[in-house]
Amino acid sequence: MQIAILLFDRFTALDAVGPYQTLNPLPDSETVFVAEQAGPVTDDSGSLTLTARKSLSEVDRPDIVVVPGGPDVPVGNEALLDWLRRVDATSTWTTSVCTGSLMLAAAGLLDGRPATTHWLYRDVLGGYGAKPTGRRVVSDGKYVTAAGVSAGIDMGLALAGRIAGDEHAQCVQLMIEYDPEPPYDAGAPEKAPAALVEMMRGQFAAPA
Repeated sequence: MQIAILLFDRFTALDAVGPYQTLNPLPDSETVFVAEQAGPVTDDSGSLTLTARKSLSEVDRPDIVVVPGGPDVPVGNEALLDWLRRVDATSTWTTSVCTGSLMLAAAGLLDGRPATTHWLYRDVLGGYGAKPTGRRVVSDGKYVTAAGVSAGIDMGLALAGRIAGDEHAQCVQLMIEYDPEPPYDAGAPEKAPAALVEMMRGQFAAPA
């Protein structure tokens, strides 16, 4: 089983690393980081780099595709969109984290499908033909989308459970000690103080 995690300039690190940490332990699996060109790819902070071991042309039939997000996902990059369409034709699972769902939608893979993304980008996702929801993880057939950043861990665990069984996924959860007890209850716009939500909407306005 090959798991392909797409990288592009200014991706969000945890969007890629969360699913890597939870899906990589799947039995008989190989995880590859892939980019338009093989080599180092820098995240949205400019201070962390992951290495894509393979280029798009070298990864033709992954079983699982993971598309991370970022503040400027390259929805106009036809090379990436064409690759997504091509590998989706034979993938068992096509997944995304955060604004990575905008890439899937821009490729035409989420037309009319329920999907999720970072809360600031729900309307943008709808503009690409998907049906945005506020759920943390959304499954529709083989398409699994996760909300913002940390939701990629949940998505990876849920998918690991569907592929290898609940016990396997629970072992992974225990190994990474994923037992969150956040010091604040402001992790979703429905929970956070209204003033904070509006401030962030203004500061990090999604493109129209």
